Amino acid sequence: MSAAAQPVRSALELLPEVAHKLRTADAVCFDVDSTFCEDESIDELAAFLGVGEQVAALTAQAMGGSVEFKEALRTRLGAMQPSRAAVDRFLSEHPHRVTRGIPQLVALLRSRGQQVFLVSGGFRQIIHPLAESLGIPLSHVFANSILFGADGAYAGFDEAEFTCRSGGKPAAIRHLKDKYGFQGVVMVGDGATDAEARTEGAASLFIGYGGVVVRQNVAERADWYVMDVQQIIDALSH
Repeated sequence: MSAAAQPVRSALELLPEVAHKLRTADAVCFDVDSTFCEDESIDELAAFLGVGEQVAALTAQAMGGSVEFKEALRTRLGAMQPSRAAVDRFLSEHPHRVTRGIPQLVALLRSRGQQVFLVSGGFRQIIHPLAESLGIPLSHVFANSILFGADGAYAGFDEAEFTCRSGGKPAAIRHLKDKYGFQGVVMVGDGATDAEARTEGAASLFIGYGGVVVRQNVAERADWYVMDVQQIIDALSH
């Protein structure tokens, strides 16, 4: 990584108060694409459907915070037109590339009594099998739902989902706090929508993840910025 791509120095340091919030949190929420997994499932699905370059550019704009998320989602899905059959075929041919250390981190959090949630702008149809493979209840997944017609053709997306819009991730976390009575919630992710979660009444801590892609604007907003999941494991273990 070039010097220009290095995240801000202060965010690289694990401050004592940040470590304390992480260790005492009731729940840890993870973004999925480029955080929990190494791939961007929307981009991977788009490439599978033959519109990869067009959709990747829109994803970059959405993650960088330059386009309102719901509009970017609508545009990307409109370009993709994913049918139920195409999504099923994609899932069978493209298994998730789970980020190194994630299974161990999930197990560690569970052993500490800390709840694990997935809060993603990706799709339930793709994320649910991943959650099930790691023993995460589907009720702990917040993501978007692709809608299909009776013939299996693409029919839009569920606009009632928290994460279909900008501001959706803090809204999902506030919902979790209200539902379960959580006091401290940590958000871990790589993008601008993850950094949004660190707002009043939502996440008490935002850990930025740069192991797949470094986004300087995200690093600048992080309480802690990590390049390897093992850093979080070490912080919890000490």
